[in-house]
Amino acid sequence: MSRKITIKALKYNPLSKISKPHFASYELEETSGMTLFVALTQIRENFDPDLSFDFVCRAGICGSCGMLVNGKPKLACRTLTKDYESGVIELMPLPVFSLIKDLSVNTGKWMANMDKRVESWIHTTKQTDISKLEEKVDPELAQKTFELDRCVECGLCVAACGTAIMRSDFLGAVGLNRIARFHQDPLDERTDEDFYELIGDDSGVFGCMSLLGCEDVCPKHLPLQNQIAFIRRKMASAK
Repeated sequence: MSRKITIKALKYNPLSKISKPHFASYELEETSGMTLFVALTQIRENFDPDLSFDFVCRAGICGSCGMLVNGKPKLACRTLTKDYESGVIELMPLPVFSLIKDLSVNTGKWMANMDKRVESWIHTTKQTDISKLEEKVDPELAQKTFELDRCVECGLCVAACGTAIMRSDFLGAVGLNRIARFHQDPLDERTDEDFYELIGDDSGVFGCMSLLGCEDVCPKHLPLQNQIAFIRRKMASAK
C-alpha cells in the first residue's frame, strides 16, 4: 500500500537579489522502488519546474546528484524513499562546494582545482612510441590501481569531512585517494618526496582528523581509511 511522503527542499538562488534561503514542501504519492531522483523529477514535472538539482546517469555512476538527505551526504539516484519511516525527507545542497541554485552545486570547479594541485597525471621521463606494445603492468597491481580509479568524484566524502568544512584548502579524501592511486602506479616515476611537496602539510594528508565520515558515505565503498593511513605513513617518513 502506497503512502504520502513530504519532500522539503532548500531553495535559494545566490545570483538573485530578491531570493532568500527557504524550504519548499511538496507532498506526493510514494511508488514502489521510488528513489529521491524519481521524487524530485515528479516534483519538477508536476509542482515546481523552477527546482534545480543535478543528474546525468540516474544509476550511481556519474556522481552528479549528491545532496544532503536529512543531514547526510547521499546520491539521490541511490536513495530509496521507503528507507525513511517518517515519510518526511529534508534536502539541502552539499556544503563546501559553490552553490549554483537550490540543490545544485559546482563540484566540477572544486575537482578541477584538486586535479591541478595533486598533478593528476602520469609523470614519466619515457617517450611513448605508439608503434610498439604498451609496457606490461602486473595484473594484481593494475587491479589495485583500478580499484581507486572507481571514484566518481561525487563530492560526498568532501561534504562529510570536518576538516574540509572548516578549511577551504583541504584536499579531502578524494584528493588523497588520487595521490594513493598515482603513488602505486608503476608507470608514475614520482618519489615520496615529490608527493610530500604536494600534500605534506595540514591542507593535505596531515590535516585529516581521522573521523572517517568520508568512508561512511562513499557510494563506491572505496577503502579511503586504508589509503589515507597508507599515504600518511609514507609522507611521515619522506625526507
